[in-house]
Amino acid sequence: MSGFLDGIRCGDCDCAVDWGERRNTIASIAAGVELHITAFFTGWWIIIDAAVKYPDEGDFHHAYHTCGVIATVAFLMINAVSNGQVRGDSYSEGCMGQTGARVWLFLGFMLAFGSLIASMWILFGGFVVSGKRTIVYPGIAIFFQNAFIFFGGLVFKFGRTEDLWQ
Repeated sequence: MSGFLDGIRCGDCDCAVDWGERRNTIASIAAGVELHITAFFTGWWIIIDAAVKYPDEGDFHHAYHTCGVIATVAFLMINAVSNGQVRGDSYSEGCMGQTGARVWLFLGFMLAFGSLIASMWILFGGFVVSGKRTIVYPGIAIFFQNAFIFFGGLVFKFGRTEDLWQ
């Protein structure tokens, strides 16, 4: 997935864009803008807005904030491990070496997918399908918060490449 920027063409000239050494810079800037503005700022702002707009425990249960917190922890776990550590190409072995990095990354992805699935479950099970509630905005806010954090983490992890020390 790290080569998805390689097929971009520039207009009518039929020449491929040579990202070269600017690839990591462009991917990091794009991920940073998407992550900080969209994911954390907008995602957390939406959920804070929902919590302020519906402070009653019956409209918006406070335990629903757990999904966003777990998604944030998962984002930090996924991006704490470099691709070189997962491949075994890193400079230092660390605590458990390559196996530990892979287990850490796997746990991070499990938490990220789990929080995204849980936010969908809360949206549909708690707000859309149940006929008890007439408001849906808190469920939508929970889903979008987790989706923004999840996709921001994926772009930041797989949108850039790491040079090997050879």
